[in-house]
Amino acid sequence: MLERVTRAIEDELRRRLGGAFTAAELADLYDQGLGWTMDLAVRVAPDHPYAWDTRAVADAAFGRYLRGATDYAGGRRLPLD
Repeated sequence: MLERVTRAIEDELRRRLGGAFTAAELADLYDQGLGWTMDLAVRVAPDHPYAWDTRAVADAAFGRYLRGATDYAGGRRLPLD
């Protein structure tokens, strides 16, 4: 169930950020608040409150999604030209 919620959050990140994005854009979205991730988790797994742990599922989704940033290089930030 945790994986299901994490993937739903990743899908929503894709919808919110669109195609190409930077690590800073993802961080800005994170800084705006994670309340929407809790709402999504409850919708996806209404009978599994352990899957509503925002720190677990949201952080996992954001961490995975970061790998797709245009300026991400395995933990090193690439300078944008």
